[in-house]
Amino acid sequence: MSPKKDTPKSAGSATAAGKKAKGFTDEERAAMQERARELKAEARASKGKAEAESAVLAKIAEMPEPERAMANRLHEIIKASAPVLSPKLWYGMPAYARDGKVVCFFQSAEKFKTRYASLGFSDEANLDEGDLWPVAFALQELTAAAEATISALVQKAVS
Repeated sequence: MSPKKDTPKSAGSATAAGKKAKGFTDEERAAMQERARELKAEARASKGKAEAESAVLAKIAEMPEPERAMANRLHEIIKASAPVLSPKLWYGMPAYARDGKVVCFFQSAEKFKTRYASLGFSDEANLDEGDLWPVAFALQELTAAAEATISALVQKAVS
C-alpha cells in the first residue's frame, strides 16, 4: 500500500474555532454592484463634466436629511476650494476627482448604517504629514469651524 497523501483544504473550508468566515455585508455588496454599474456607464460613454455633476447632485437629492444638506454643503465647499476637482459618483457616493482619480469623497452614514457620515481622502490627496496622518473625518454637523477645516484640507489635498 502506498502512503496516504495529505490533501490541502481550501482556505474557505477551515476557520478558526469552527466559526463561519464573514464575507461582505449586504451594504458592501450593493456598493460594489453600484460601482460596477458606474464603471460600465463610464465605459459606454464618456460623461461630460456637467452630466457627472448632475449625477452627483441627483444622488445627493436621494439622501435623507440631514445628510442631504450636509452633502450639498460639502459639494459647494469642495467646488469653491478646489475648482480643479470634478464631481463624479464613486461606489454610489459623491466624490471629487482630478484627472479621473478620486481625491476626496463623502460617505453616507445612512447607506452604510454607521453612526456618522464621513469625508474621506484617497492616496491621491496630498495630505502626507510625517509617518501618520488622518485620511477620513467623521461628520455629524457642518459648523463654520468644520467648514473652514474642510476647505483647508481640500486645498491642501490638491496642492
